[in-house]
Amino acid sequence: MAFESLTEKLQNVFKKLRSKGRLTEKDVKEAMKEVKMALLEADVNFKVVKQFTRDVTEVAIGEDVMNGLNPGQMVIKIVNDKLIELMGSETTEIKLNSSGMTVIMMVGLQGAGKTTTAAKLAGKYKSKGRRPLLIAGDVYRPAAIKQLQVNGEKVGVPVFTMGDKKSPVDIVKAGISHAKDNGNNIVLIDTAGRLQIDENMMQELMDIKAAVQVDQTILVVDAMTGQEAVNVAKTFTEKVGIDGVILTKCDGDTRGGAALSIKAVTGKPLLYVGMGEKLKDLEQFYPDRMASRILGMGDVMSLIEKAQEEFDQEKAAEMTEKFKKASFGFDDYLDSMAQMKKMGGLESVLSMLPGMGGKMKDIQGMVDENQMKRTEAIILSMTPEERANPDILNLSRKRRIAKGAAVDIAEVNRLVKQFEQARKMMKQMPGMMNGKMGRMAKRGGFRMPF
Repeated sequence: MAFESLTEKLQNVFKKLRSKGRLTEKDVKEAMKEVKMALLEADVNFKVVKQFTRDVTEVAIGEDVMNGLNPGQMVIKIVNDKLIELMGSETTEIKLNSSGMTVIMMVGLQGAGKTTTAAKLAGKYKSKGRRPLLIAGDVYRPAAIKQLQVNGEKVGVPVFTMGDKKSPVDIVKAGISHAKDNGNNIVLIDTAGRLQIDENMMQELMDIKAAVQVDQTILVVDAMTGQEAVNVAKTFTEKVGIDGVILTKCDGDTRGGAALSIKAVTGKPLLYVGMGEKLKDLEQFYPDRMASRILGMGDVMSLIEKAQEEFDQEKAAEMTEKFKKASFGFDDYLDSMAQMKKMGGLESVLSMLPGMGGKMKDIQGMVDENQMKRTEAIILSMTPEERANPDILNLSRKRRIAKGAAVDIAEVNRLVKQFEQARKMMKQMPGMMNGKMGRMAKRGGFRMPF
């Protein structure tokens, strides 16, 4: 995930600051040198880093901070506040016209994820009761039109296309007429990209803007390209004019510096971040939440929102009752695993919890996706009766299950044992609230099977 390395380095710097009872100006400046190096290694723009560390240092060596009761914690708060300021302070939405149609043009280099992002946005607008239309304006890239049609179908949004023989300007003009005739109130134009910026691409975009009323021009950039993403954003701002940026592929092994640099370099807000390949994996960009993640303080609000979106409330209530009575079966384990997958997996959920940011490398080693798949295979190899009532699992049944899941019988025994421990723990839950849970954890008494 983005920022893991930066989070770890910043937490080490803050740990040193917290350990000091009083801070000197020298302590702050040394800490800021380390912060500066960490930001540069995360691929944050050099000028942005220089200004950021200067601003933090100026406030941090002020009298109120140095003479405060907890100066280390106060410096961390200053870093947090300045990070939020750097990324835009407030969450910015794509501005939609209060009446009539809003035309949004998606621009960017080839491979940045424009086509998928256009469909993701269209899906979001549809879920909010809007009537979006996607226009296939990329007539150069092979299968670009087909990709948009497939993604449009997945989110239930119509796609206007005239094939790849007409000019993009003619397609866009006809598409907007079609939207007016069919009552669409949001139009998203997927435009062509190039492997690098060239004059023909820029001219084509300017021709579209000259031919139709474009209300919002949204640049899509790839977080994996690091500083190049910032340079691309700067060029598009100067040559075409943009209203905001969407940063894709933030779930990959990227250093994440672009997220911290784009607003400062271009003056344009970061609107959304792409956190996965699925059409629902487009998250609103919240500067305060991102700062919290970077500093290893988690992102509980996003976790709650994700849970509210993905969890079936009735099922959750039913599961709670089963846990209380310790009457859950293996089907409930499968449901829990499915819900966890919907939220991006265990690793994604843990990364949003406070204090986990700098420990993700350790967690990645502990979360074995293959083990989770084997657990699922074992449970699916059981009969409905066995899943509902694990007490009937004798040796012959376990052998059949192991054979069906293509695992050793020892894995089946281990899963059943962990399941029994889980049920036992649920029965003892009231007692655990009085401190027994801590003692059980020390003895290593219970471990979830996935």
